[in-house]
Amino acid sequence: MALRGSEEVEEQMEEAEHSEDRELRVSPAEEMPADGPGEEEAEQLLLPWDRFSAWLHCICVVGFDLELGQAVEVIYPHHSKLTEKEKTSICYLSFPDSNSGCLGDTQFCFRFRQAAGRKSSLGCFLDHFDRDAPVCLKKDQGHFYGYVYFRQVRDKSLKRGYFQKSLVLISKLPYVTFFHSLLKLIAPEYFEKQEPCLEAACNDIDRWPTPSPGKILTLPIMGVVMKLRIPTCYDKPGTSQLVLSTPSDSLVSIVLPTIHEVDLFRCFYPVFFHIQMLWELVLLGEALVVMAPSPAESSDTVLALVSCVAPLRYCSDFRPYFTIHDSEFKEYTTRTQAPPSVILGVTNPFFAKTLQHWPHIIRIGDMKQTGEMAKQMKVKKLKNLKTLDSKPGVYTAYKPFLNKDEEIIKQLQKGVQQKRPSAAQNAILRRYFLELTQSFIIPLERYVASLMPLQKTICPWKSPPQLKPFVQDEFMKTLEKAGPQLTSRLKGDWIGLYRQFLKSPNFDGWFRNRRKEMTQKLEALHLEALCDEDLQLRIQKHTEVETVDLVLKLKDKLIQAEREQLPVRAGTLAKLQAHIESVIFTLPEDLQGILHKPVSP
Repeated sequence: MALRGSEEVEEQMEEAEHSEDRELRVSPAEEMPADGPGEEEAEQLLLPWDRFSAWLHCICVVGFDLELGQAVEVIYPHHSKLTEKEKTSICYLSFPDSNSGCLGDTQFCFRFRQAAGRKSSLGCFLDHFDRDAPVCLKKDQGHFYGYVYFRQVRDKSLKRGYFQKSLVLISKLPYVTFFHSLLKLIAPEYFEKQEPCLEAACNDIDRWPTPSPGKILTLPIMGVVMKLRIPTCYDKPGTSQLVLSTPSDSLVSIVLPTIHEVDLFRCFYPVFFHIQMLWELVLLGEALVVMAPSPAESSDTVLALVSCVAPLRYCSDFRPYFTIHDSEFKEYTTRTQAPPSVILGVTNPFFAKTLQHWPHIIRIGDMKQTGEMAKQMKVKKLKNLKTLDSKPGVYTAYKPFLNKDEEIIKQLQKGVQQKRPSAAQNAILRRYFLELTQSFIIPLERYVASLMPLQKTICPWKSPPQLKPFVQDEFMKTLEKAGPQLTSRLKGDWIGLYRQFLKSPNFDGWFRNRRKEMTQKLEALHLEALCDEDLQLRIQKHTEVETVDLVLKLKDKLIQAEREQLPVRAGTLAKLQAHIESVIFTLPEDLQGILHKPVSP
């Protein structure tokens, strides 16, 4: 979440109180202004394959060999590196379980741990774009995403009688809708024309602009042009910036309204009487397993669960598709300790027995059968879950902290009866989750904003002041007058929900991020205060040694500001550089020569 002051928190509260329209607001997409000339210069410095690497790590072709089983047949570009463990993970996760019966073409995604010690050659460059991305769209530091297009068709010329192959895009970016759309263009061509087609696609991608949040991007691929906008952390939550076609877009074939959102209503339809309870379970980082008939339904449902707490980032592990061959299988299925904070999506019936001890299990039926209203109103007991063929529903002993919101259930039921378009149902549900999460998080935002020292306490010649500590009891006291009751109609044990949340990985991740943002804000204010000082006047009282020390400290400040991309006012860094130069010129020539040498960061 971008740094917010108390004024912005108040503005959010007002909006939440008066938001009677539960549809997502849509406005024409606007481009974010470029952040100075540096961005364009950095783009010009990119080497061959750097642009490709900004979007993808590599493309893999996974085939089935009668003797070896699944095997990576091709990795493109050929210089891309994967460890043997990463290749094994990709092999097993790129094919549906045999019981899924996926004939024809199937698309799904998975997520797996990257090998330890891997470094990105584009790290610093990509961090610049990551800074402006919403928390849910930042590149994944410790995991890769795999976006799969799997084809299984009858072929009598093959020993098994079937052609089975997957084209897999490996990326750090969680742009699920975008990459699935990209695969729909590349994969059918690849299955027909093989590797030359893959080479052409990669060359196209290496000519794309980098994935800059806030920019409207046109991306040519295989003779087609895609147009999209990557959201920014400065976009107002709950608004959708629609990319519009313009008269000059005669070559644009595909305009993507979103790069990452899944259809929440379709995913939650089999269990939609329990959406509020599922929101609580995800918010608290509870161990959840989704049992589904296919990897497509399993991965979509896991991604829907993770996104239902937006704009809060889900900070625990999640695996949209998980198999018994996964390297974390033993770690996640052991009975010797409590299940970890993770959301797993599975399709193998073996998991119904292996994960019986897990506290919360969601059973999803075939999502295509949405003609009838879901009838599973009661939460089921875990002991009733014997096999993967058990009826759809939520199996748990969990007692929600908040009273059930009957209004949203009635609104969605009415939509089904009136055959309301799926996009409208999805928008209603997304707005509901957003308002629920905002009502919960605003009191925390307000309290954390109060931990920031006053600006008048910042002295340019002393270290920046420290943030006040987060004291749980103090925060709890603020809820009496300024709790979620101001913005939410829901009754229940909000205090109990907060107490549980403060123990969760989601709170830990959220607070670490907020503390980092606020510390950087203090550093930025301190830097601005230094720039406003008359340094020439100050150094008149300094000895030569003290002046040299001041120059070195100011240079360190400048390096820190550039490395951490501190949120300083425009022109601050240039002003600081000018200050440093003017101070250096007051020193003897021999010292000037030494101090003008670049300092290695």
